[in-house]
Amino acid sequence: MKKLIVVVVLFLGFAVVALSFSEIETIALTLRRAHLAFFLLAIFVQMIWFLASGRMYQSIFHLLGVRESALTLSKIAAAANFVNVVAPSAGMGGVALFAAEARRRGHPAGKVTVAAALFLLLDQAAFLVILALGLIVLVRRNDLDASEITASLLLLAIAVSYAVILYLGYRSEEKLGNLLAGAARIVNRLAKFFGGKKEFLRESRAHEFAHEVAEGFAGLTEKPISLLRPVLWGIFDKVLLMIILIFAFLSFEVPFSAGTIIAGFSLAYLFLIVSPTPSGIGIVEGLMPIALTSLNVNWSQAALITLAYRTVTFWVPFGVGAWAFRSLHKGESVL
Repeated sequence: MKKLIVVVVLFLGFAVVALSFSEIETIALTLRRAHLAFFLLAIFVQMIWFLASGRMYQSIFHLLGVRESALTLSKIAAAANFVNVVAPSAGMGGVALFAAEARRRGHPAGKVTVAAALFLLLDQAAFLVILALGLIVLVRRNDLDASEITASLLLLAIAVSYAVILYLGYRSEEKLGNLLAGAARIVNRLAKFFGGKKEFLRESRAHEFAHEVAEGFAGLTEKPISLLRPVLWGIFDKVLLMIILIFAFLSFEVPFSAGTIIAGFSLAYLFLIVSPTPSGIGIVEGLMPIALTSLNVNWSQAALITLAYRTVTFWVPFGVGAWAFRSLHKGESVL
């Protein structure tokens, strides 16, 4: 509950700052032109996004020989997103939820753990495709700066790290276990140096995770080209989010171009991934208006567009995820 309060305060704090320092007259004029229909359409597209995420998970599960419906996976994915917000752990909380649901439904936990980890990697690979287009737009407009280059390189490093871990798990359980155990020792030493008394990460758990990954890859017969299908679903996911951004522009009658949408979305999603806060809360709200302003959008309009976009892409999934998590916890069947 305390984490949720912090999230709400960060979001509302941005709203107060943005609206206080913007031109009130411009904001009022923009709000008078607002169209609720486009905002509702954005929410409808967000619902389609849930299903698309489920289909992406389904395609990855299929590669590992696990059969599950897209609706069920959409529901678990929504709950995993909720867990990652209220208990930030670099996506590992969501992976743990998938593993727990796998055991409850009779699926091999190792395969589902690998599937959830593969989702994180392939989702980032899909975004890197969109990001490349966004960076091209920024270069053509002479708007690319050091912060965007640094964040892009950080994202690439994260994706490469995931890829290395999964590759080691595929090739050698022992090597992956030793790598993760070594990382756990380093983290424990740092924690102890800064005053921690208890073991922060268990080395035995590192070897257990390595065993789960190796077990998950066992029996994988699909060719590497088969990974293209979930990547395409991941790209489709990002296209849906860009459509939501378009509806946010249309809601306030703000003119835009394809380049503005691609570059604006790329920067917003990039800082969402590399942000130290859950789902980029507070960070995206602060940086997205700046990014849109650099793309020739009025600051006041950029602030309103950001609030509308984040309401649909953060708060709607958060609410749906809370319902999904509660439903799964009660063991209810998928509608």
